Amino acid sequence: MKIALLGYGKMGKVIERIALERGHEIVLKKDHDNTFEGLLNADVAIDFSVPDSAVGNISECLNNDIPVISGTTGWLADYLKMVNLCEEKNGSFIYASNFSLGVNVFFELNEYLAKMMANLKQYNVSMEEIHHTQKLDAPSGTAITLAEGVIKHTDYANWTLETPISNEIHIEAKRIENVPGTHSIFYDSEVDQIEIKHTAHSREGFALGAVVAAEWLVGKKGVFNMKDVLGLNSK
Repeated sequence: MKIALLGYGKMGKVIERIALERGHEIVLKKDHDNTFEGLLNADVAIDFSVPDSAVGNISECLNNDIPVISGTTGWLADYLKMVNLCEEKNGSFIYASNFSLGVNVFFELNEYLAKMMANLKQYNVSMEEIHHTQKLDAPSGTAITLAEGVIKHTDYANWTLETPISNEIHIEAKRIENVPGTHSIFYDSEVDQIEIKHTAHSREGFALGAVVAAEWLVGKKGVFNMKDVLGLNSK
């Protein structure tokens, strides 16, 4: 499989190594200064760029019938535009706030626990996410997905980085050097605390998941997510 890398920072380099180990070929390594030359030779593109570049990268792929995977966060105000463009062009698109296979299982666990806790009003929900100091957005896309999973099944209506009101989930976002990503959800009552937590040990898990998603997407048409890739939508 021929892969175009849109974004060639630390994540792009890890994705490159894992893709090569899995027998794939890299036909484009695009950073801020490169053009899209080589994109048309690709079977699929993987976008791990920056928020300001994501929409342009995804659009370029969809306009040229190149399936595209995006793990860039911080641009989701334009997500529906990309969905509409994908449908208009009969393209292939996967966005995920986190491609780690373990995190996507964690998303499911988070929703399952939220359903169980929904009627236990004595518990207050809060969250914490910790990432490396180079991460540009806060809270992380993963934290937002986790908060949305709780909101979906409870009376909470929103999340906030500030002091929460009664129907808001407080997210504490910390930036600490060399932390790939840690996410915790807390259910606190006067008598106890329930906590679920996912800790990434390296970028390897994110990169592997992105390559697995790219392998899965080739030959398909439509807008998908990691539940589709992992077969969790039927669970």
